[in-house]
Amino acid sequence: MTIRSQLIDLHLAEHYPVELTIENGIIQKIERFKKPWPNTTHILPGFVDAHVHIESSMLTPTEFAKQAVIHGTVATVSDPHEIANVLGKAGVWYMVESGKRSPLKFNFGAPSCVPATDFETSGAVISPEDVAELLASEDIGYLAEVMNYPGVLADAPSVIAKLNAAKAVDKPIDGHAPGLMGQAAIDYIEHGITTDHECYTRAEAWHKLRNNMRVLVREGSAAKNFDALEPLIPKWFSQMMFCSDDKHPDDLMVGHINLLVKRAMRNYGKSNYKGRLFRILRMACVNPVFHYNLPVGLLREGDPADFIEIDNPHDFNILRTFIDGKVVAENGKSLIKTKPEAIVNNFNCSHKMPSDFELALTTNEINVIEVLDGQLITNKITARIEIINGKATPSVSDDILKIVVVNRYADTPPAVAFIKNFGLQKGALASSVAHDSHNIIAVGVDDKSICYAVNTIIDHKGGLVAFDGTEMRVLPLPIAGLMSPDSCKKVAKNYEKLVDMAKNMGSTLNSPFMSLSFMALLVIPSLKLSDKGLFDGSTFQFCSVESEK
Repeated sequence: MTIRSQLIDLHLAEHYPVELTIENGIIQKIERFKKPWPNTTHILPGFVDAHVHIESSMLTPTEFAKQAVIHGTVATVSDPHEIANVLGKAGVWYMVESGKRSPLKFNFGAPSCVPATDFETSGAVISPEDVAELLASEDIGYLAEVMNYPGVLADAPSVIAKLNAAKAVDKPIDGHAPGLMGQAAIDYIEHGITTDHECYTRAEAWHKLRNNMRVLVREGSAAKNFDALEPLIPKWFSQMMFCSDDKHPDDLMVGHINLLVKRAMRNYGKSNYKGRLFRILRMACVNPVFHYNLPVGLLREGDPADFIEIDNPHDFNILRTFIDGKVVAENGKSLIKTKPEAIVNNFNCSHKMPSDFELALTTNEINVIEVLDGQLITNKITARIEIINGKATPSVSDDILKIVVVNRYADTPPAVAFIKNFGLQKGALASSVAHDSHNIIAVGVDDKSICYAVNTIIDHKGGLVAFDGTEMRVLPLPIAGLMSPDSCKKVAKNYEKLVDMAKNMGSTLNSPFMSLSFMALLVIPSLKLSDKGLFDGSTFQFCSVESEK
């Protein structure tokens, strides 16, 4: 195969006409010409998502790949942490094998925090010995995000053992330390942790970059840090990458890393366009390949023929995506064929009663989780609620709703607390996607609605539910309670209807189900809820629903 095009050479920072010769999936020859080809296209290395949880798309790896290649993505750095919390090592291998069924180059990591903390119930445990076993495989490329940064700083033996396992096989170690600054951040980095995708302020990212960390600019369906970190790109692009972290199917239908490239170029304007183009594309294409030692071609002789063809560098419309010399997407259509996936799961709890969600309090002064739209972090605030017959009651008028987490791996009493900014005026939302342990999480205006939504999740052994008091809508997720076997288009359509229903119920959040899924993520400050109780991520300990004030 030969292709005549304009090469955007990210190694020489030049743009020139070439004839590309591909044989057996490898670039055999790149012949440079002086005069541009008439009416030709432009080629450049494919995009890499430098940190993503495929499970959060609610798609299997093969279905994720089928959609991502349309947007020019040829590889991902994928942390199977979510399914590992449900199924342990078996979940990791499930993702690896599913990924092998598509041409997209998935680089899976060994989850470092299963469970993420000792303050929640997960479906499995991955020990230091398990981590070492995973890292010994050629299919596992790195140690995935080390969320237990207090354990790192305290030199906890199990955490250090996992870090040492990665160092022993010379594989990168991903970080996760939101808000960590000063000497604590330096100590964390000096343990061999090389990246962080959780920076949500420019000052934090700058501090970590100065101390030789790689910072990932994240723009997902829930957490959006592009605006805060973009000003650092001109100076620090060589240490930065783009990632989505969590991408819901409706957003994946619209775009992937290509949207961040377009946005960055649009924001920079026409000033020094060429120089900025090469900087941004190095972040999107080159830096992840070098950092993670990915088997991904970068448009050099002898490389695998992994690249994309676009109309021009200004509009950046993707015409074709090549992986190993084969066209996998063309003119907005995927050419990847998928096959049915096996159904694996871990669900072992029984129906609940409305009375299970009652909360007896001795005071009406309570601690409340305050949701921040577009962020994983929350605020810890106090509020007054009404106590009726000794039971705390949600206040719809004040937007103080009840939130619950139900252990899906065993029958235990639900954890109950209160939350602000969901905005529901009726009914309840529920989900078995609840980072990190993926128990059932629900928010609602009354116990009956919450109970009905939770029991519907249990009946389906996983999914998303919206119940407005009369009508029920469900997106089943039978694979580990996290993923659907259906196509991205079908899942996205169902998901969009759920989101629309949630907003018709009063929710003011941009992505209510994504925000709900992070309300059990204890490693992100400030206030979250696990199946064991209300948890203060700033002090890393449980706290009472009743306020001390």
